Amino acid sequence: MSISAPTLSRTRSDRVVAGVLGGVARRFDWNPTLVRALFVVISVVSAAFPGLFVYLLLWLLMPEGEG
Repeated sequence: MSISAPTLSRTRSDRVVAGVLGGVARRFDWNPTLVRALFVVISVVSAAFPGLFVYLLLWLLMPEGEG
C-alpha cells in the first residue's frame, strides 16, 4: 500500500500571482501563507538569493495542476 504525495505543480485554486508558491506549499503540505511570507523575507534579506528570477523560472517550468 503506497500513499503518494501530490506532484509539484502550480495550483489554480490557491494562487496569488501564478500559483507557484501555492503549489510548493501543497506539495509539501505546508501553509501557503507561510511559504509566501518566507519567500518574500528570504528574497529581501539575501542579496545572493534572486527571488524574482527563481519565481519566474518556476512559473515557466512547473506544469499547471488541476486544482
